[in-house]
Amino acid sequence: MLPLVLVTHPRHRLASYFGDEALARLRGIAQVRLNPTDDDLAGTALVAAARDCAVVIAYRQTPVGADVCAGLDDVRAIVRCAVDIRTIDVASASAHGILVTQASAGFMASVSEWIVGVMIDLGRHITAAALDYRAHGAAQPRMGRELRGATLGIIGYGRIARHLCPVARALGMQVLVSDPFVTVDAPGVTQLPMADLLRRSDYTVCLAPANAETENLMDARAFATMRPGSFFINAARGNLVDEPALLQALDSGHLAGAALDVGRAEDQMPSAALARHPRVIATPHVGGLTPPAIEHQALETVAQTADILQGRIPPGAVNADAAARMRAAGLSATHGGAADASRRRTAHLP
Repeated sequence: MLPLVLVTHPRHRLASYFGDEALARLRGIAQVRLNPTDDDLAGTALVAAARDCAVVIAYRQTPVGADVCAGLDDVRAIVRCAVDIRTIDVASASAHGILVTQASAGFMASVSEWIVGVMIDLGRHITAAALDYRAHGAAQPRMGRELRGATLGIIGYGRIARHLCPVARALGMQVLVSDPFVTVDAPGVTQLPMADLLRRSDYTVCLAPANAETENLMDARAFATMRPGSFFINAARGNLVDEPALLQALDSGHLAGAALDVGRAEDQMPSAALARHPRVIATPHVGGLTPPAIEHQALETVAQTADILQGRIPPGAVNADAAARMRAAGLSATHGGAADASRRRTAHLP
């Protein structure tokens, strides 16, 4: 009999955030138990759903804290169907001998295209004009800005930034990057300290990882340092932004506008106060929501699950040395690939 695997995605999110192809492949290697509700499984409900399951494939919002880890008696591995694993208490999982994995980034093109789209929108007032037409039947022409010749400043030089830089250069933009953890040697890209980047950029894009060191990275001082009349774009995580400080910079007119795909609302959505602001373009965390991007992570998740069920530690494992339950189950727990620490550090989206 095939082992049992739980997929925690809420029912109405399964098609968009996992997909038919990944589900079909998973059913080829395991019995599959789905979340029968439209709610995020949590606490005792999650523990009950995972009973008798060898693997839990966790949706990006599924909280796996210490209390849940203590109740996962049969689970050998928690496979996170995203890059960001902050919803999982890895230390607690390790203490209980449960392996944790994460998916690699497959959304570089998708998020880069979103960034280019909102830069054009901000500079050419496209959303503002569309809203005026819908509300009043007419709109006043406004002078726009070209991306050609403008300066793009990127905070964080991870996978998305490395994809975005040549795209921006192809559009005729000057590209600046700030990242204290890497040396940037890409052609046509200038590496600067963050303050210098903020002073020089027409468009500042935040792509830094979210952690304790980057909490409120963009604070009142950072926004004040930005070039007057410039634009701020966040396609990383809401934790990076001091939201009252951003509101003040927008209200004062120091910033011409902002585009936000993430924020501090539930599921990393933009906060309502910012999303409603007349100088803000807000989208509901859709930068990486395209079929190729979602399929990349879902299919990788299935491949990781296959490795785990065959006793191999898959690429993407973050606590391979703690895979005690795989060994106790009589599995070899051999390494199919080591976790990439640098990839985890530069990961930016779910």
